[in-house]
Amino acid sequence: MSTDFSEFVDARVGPRGSLENLSQSEIDKLLDTGQGGLYPLFRRCALAVLNSGAPTDNAKEIFDRYKDFEIRIVRHPWGVKLEVQNAPAAAFVDGEMIRGIKEHLFAVLRDVVFISNEIIASGRFDLSDPAAITNAVFHVLRNARLLDYKARPNLVVCWGGHSIVASEYQYTKNVGYELGLRGLDVCTGCGPGAMKGPMKGATIGHAKQRIEHGRYIGITEPGIIAAEPPNPIVTQLAIMPDIEKRLEAFVRMAHGIVVFPGGAGTAEEILYLAGILLDPANREQPFPIVLTGPAESADYFEQIGRFLAATLGADAARRFTIIIGDPPEVARRMVRGMDAVREFRRRHNDSYNFNWLLSIRREFQQPFEVTHASMRALELGRDQPVHELASNLRRAFSGIVTGNVKEYGIQAIERAGPYELSGDPAIMQPLDELLAAFVAQRRMRLPGSAYRPVYRLVA
Repeated sequence: MSTDFSEFVDARVGPRGSLENLSQSEIDKLLDTGQGGLYPLFRRCALAVLNSGAPTDNAKEIFDRYKDFEIRIVRHPWGVKLEVQNAPAAAFVDGEMIRGIKEHLFAVLRDVVFISNEIIASGRFDLSDPAAITNAVFHVLRNARLLDYKARPNLVVCWGGHSIVASEYQYTKNVGYELGLRGLDVCTGCGPGAMKGPMKGATIGHAKQRIEHGRYIGITEPGIIAAEPPNPIVTQLAIMPDIEKRLEAFVRMAHGIVVFPGGAGTAEEILYLAGILLDPANREQPFPIVLTGPAESADYFEQIGRFLAATLGADAARRFTIIIGDPPEVARRMVRGMDAVREFRRRHNDSYNFNWLLSIRREFQQPFEVTHASMRALELGRDQPVHELASNLRRAFSGIVTGNVKEYGIQAIERAGPYELSGDPAIMQPLDELLAAFVAQRRMRLPGSAYRPVYRLVA
């Protein structure tokens, strides 16, 4: 039942398959509004899910608009229900919460509780140790039932911008359609734009091939979920503790990766991949990666390729295949690559569902706390191993994403001005050119009509 007051709704909803029971201590922690309680985090993620489909990607605007939103856990003899007040009306139809949104809401509850109790508070995982971090990522994904699939490798992770032009969005759907026709499933960051398009296309491809149980997996994290709320096609959702564990979840689950046009967030993901693939321990790992877009996006990928070659070397650029304007060839490249992945995993007795053999060093796993001081302290020079430079460049782009779309980052920029980045001219010049190209191509987002840079490059 719900009470509809135009754009605000009060309602009580029961669980949909994710979490039916909570202990008293879990409920107390979820309702605790203090620093040690989970309520602020749970409320923020829940509001983001209920705001799915909203026209804005500004987290501050969302939280200000629904500042009176409240969510409570109500115990019943048969389990728990969630009681929401002043919730976005778009999450309801004829007084009932939309089923997909309800599933996502209880996925949030499931993951917030599990991460707090089983990953952080239990003491089972030393989150300063690389092997333990990987184990923690595995347990979050397993608890979310994302590792239940028992068949040949077929999962394509798709990355790209959440605010892309119409022709690029249509292209992502075309690629997704070709993937679906070939029986491949899709995993994305779960938001709109390049994260929604491949899923939308894959649903049609799966339907034409009478594939009834295609997977549409979304993986997100609390810091970015408000700017990229889960799109309605996502059927399996997981909330990871932070951006680094989210990225590790993607690459551990992926059998291949397709990268569409985007902005700073997409560059961050590309640099994360580059750093891992440049690690000598991963030299023999087959990992098909395609950068692709329509003809009008060719300049974007040429700029990315030049940046990789100039900063990380020609070997980094060679690890990525660029395909422009050819969705069927993208899908065929994924199919061929997955044959190699399957043979490698089979030969080395590694899991098809979770790539344990991939080496991910500590610098790619440790959460990077974005502050003005930490951005200023980044080492952006050539006197370090190339995969470590890739890690620091990835962190630089993570900071820019934070300043662009994350609530605390936007507030920090408003208080203290742009983040400062400094380093070797041989690194800073191509970085400056890449960021300037993003701005010129309108691939940077901030509230308002004109982009005000959240970064400043210092000689």
